[in-house]
Amino acid sequence: MANFTGLAASLAVLLIGSAGPDHAAGAGQPPAFVEFETPLASAQPLQGYLRLPDGPGPSPAVVLLHGCSGFFKQLDERWGRLLAAWGYVTLTVDRFGPRGITSACASGPPAATVNDAYRALSFLARQSSVDPARVAVVGFSQGAELALFSVERGAIERNATEKFRAAVAFYPPCLNIKGDMTVPTLIMVGELDDWTPARECLSLAEGRDDYGISRRKDTGYPIKLIVYPGAYHDFDVPAFGTPRTLLGHHLEFNEAARDQSVDALRKFLYATIGGQERSQ
Repeated sequence: MANFTGLAASLAVLLIGSAGPDHAAGAGQPPAFVEFETPLASAQPLQGYLRLPDGPGPSPAVVLLHGCSGFFKQLDERWGRLLAAWGYVTLTVDRFGPRGITSACASGPPAATVNDAYRALSFLARQSSVDPARVAVVGFSQGAELALFSVERGAIERNATEKFRAAVAFYPPCLNIKGDMTVPTLIMVGELDDWTPARECLSLAEGRDDYGISRRKDTGYPIKLIVYPGAYHDFDVPAFGTPRTLLGHHLEFNEAARDQSVDALRKFLYATIGGQERSQ
């Protein structure tokens, strides 16, 4: 797995106020901050930003998972707003705030967070605005790893009552993903990413890994992999318009890769969970 040590402190300055894809005019209602598990229901309740699209429901929905440094508000602004404009209910989960976590970059995803995607799905499934049979999970970096953990064949997916119908992972650490995918899965990564290398995701998509332990290539759903030429880690984050080097890793916004990923995500979600296929 990629080493995420200490990323949070540097990202805190860079990501505050970062803007997302400017394709979301008419994105429906502004986000509502929701505590979707109360302290009475859970010792570590979850919270996040909920967006509802314009028009009548029930609508397909997307759970958004942030990376190891948090910044769920910025993720909601970049992607939640856009997805709501496409007609999806979105729930951008704050995995860290209720737990008092400021960063999880040193040692990978905290064990307590591995079921957060399904806790968010359980909340969405109870909303009258949501079609519970059409919910996808979309994650970024460490959040992308959790998205893949959530839909690979294993204990997490097997023990969940509600099920995701699709998964999307932006530049995930692919090395530790072993199971077959239980739903259609899309991975997008930069060709030059030196934090979560594209070659590891290629191995996963092809049913092998660098440890010599192969997943069963011919079972489960195939993984669609898109590698963007010339792109680095965090290629969708405009705050990195001026490239930065953090912990020896290169972070750089790539407008072409970002725009292509917007189009790829739109088409993938429409093909897997439906919704209104709108032009940008």
